[in-house]
Amino acid sequence: MASEPDIGTIVVEVDDLLVRPGTYFNPQTEVVVIVDDSTSIDQGVFNMEAYEGAEWVRVSDEVPVDEERRDEVLESFQTHYHPGARGSVSGTALEQGDDEEDEGESGQEPGRED
Repeated sequence: MASEPDIGTIVVEVDDLLVRPGTYFNPQTEVVVIVDDSTSIDQGVFNMEAYEGAEWVRVSDEVPVDEERRDEVLESFQTHYHPGARGSVSGTALEQGDDEEDEGESGQEPGRED
């Protein structure tokens, strides 16, 4: 089985992902970005004044992606990079505890709302 890449090699900046084909996921926005450089559009289309200086042009609102294959790729990532695999409990989480009372601690009676 191939070894897992270091987390530093899979976390990328937006400027880098825009020029490197692949499938990317933003955990804050939950947006998947697929970069595919295998096709090209006739550059003559963009020689019009309306596109002068444009970095990005939306070609379509459609998402021409094989959804089944996309889901397989995301599931594979989740399987290999599951947070439990690397002892993902942070020091802060350990310090916060579980908010359960230990024997001998006093507190609110179970089922009672104040």
